[in-house]
Amino acid sequence: MIAIVDGGSTKCDWVILDNSGEEILKTETVGFNPNIIKAELIPLELLKNEALSELSHQLENIFFYGSGCGTPENRLVVEREIQKVFANAQIVVKEDLLAAAYAAYRGVPSIVCILGTGSNACYFDGESVKTELPSLGFLIGDEGSGSALGKQLVRHYFMKKLPPDLHQQFTEIYQLHIDELLKNMYHNPRANAYMADFTKFIVDRKTHPYFQNFVYKELSNFLEYQVMPYEECRSCEINFIGSIAYFFEDALRAAASDFHFNIGTVVQKPIESLVNYHRQYIIPKL
Repeated sequence: MIAIVDGGSTKCDWVILDNSGEEILKTETVGFNPNIIKAELIPLELLKNEALSELSHQLENIFFYGSGCGTPENRLVVEREIQKVFANAQIVVKEDLLAAAYAAYRGVPSIVCILGTGSNACYFDGESVKTELPSLGFLIGDEGSGSALGKQLVRHYFMKKLPPDLHQQFTEIYQLHIDELLKNMYHNPRANAYMADFTKFIVDRKTHPYFQNFVYKELSNFLEYQVMPYEECRSCEINFIGSIAYFFEDALRAAASDFHFNIGTVVQKPIESLVNYHRQYIIPKL
């Protein structure tokens, strides 16, 4: 059996295939970003999933693509902890950018962007990924992401920058006090996911003029900081993976148009396309 995993900071999508490529199981776990979750919690979270636990001795290959897995040290941490549960499996851990590149691949080179809880970008020529910039993470990077939008929303709320109607609605829904906010920002191991959760408030009101401008500015930041550095940005298609790109596609395309970028596909969840890539290009070589 073969497991293909798209691992975000908030959650991981798992698809289990038999050796012929037929789907057996689809399930979820929490995210395993090693910059956020304590390593020793990874096996415990895996064992909470009964379906995966039942297959623990049957899996032969696991292809895990995860946020926070861009360094050899972090990849080794995730591989080691997963191996504790799936002792018989050959485990390959790669960064989530490669999964996005595989999922967005349409037979021609392109720039591939992730816009979910976090954000990132790369150039993929069909075989290898090229990155021009480091990922600075939740605290000083992740432009355009759910965590960035959430941080800006909460900042605008407490600094009384929101229009009266939005301020009142936010107050009624969240009843958020500054002590609670600071506790979750500084003592929550999933602070980035916590901040990204506030983006739901924006999604539900994305036609509000204030949020139209608000989202446009943040997505423009992403394009400026994470796409512009690629010399190929004006000559090839730019494809997007992730919930923020999906829910704010109109604003994303408007911002990209101002940069004279050519937006191709926008996919909310890459797992299906990622599985198809493995069926076509990877599983036959096993």
